[in-house]
Amino acid sequence: MFTVTGSFDDGATYTVQITGRADRPVVGSYRAAALVELHLGERVALSPTGPLAAVAGDDDASVLAVLREYTNVIEASGPVPRRPRVPGS
Repeated sequence: MFTVTGSFDDGATYTVQITGRADRPVVGSYRAAALVELHLGERVALSPTGPLAAVAGDDDASVLAVLREYTNVIEASGPVPRRPRVPGS
């Protein structure tokens, strides 16, 4: 589990913990949790140059990628995933 702090486009800030649990991937902000839930199953770039992966609640890297794509992530602390999980590798 690691912590992410960021802000939404309207300036509202959030601090969440990414849990790695499929049933509740993000805790600490209802709005951030709803954002992740909205994008479950969609493909998102895990880094600026790819690869693409489907967003899954139990995949820390894809959950973090959603937050980076749709919000301004200010800080990620704790054991942040360094190598994204890519299906088939």
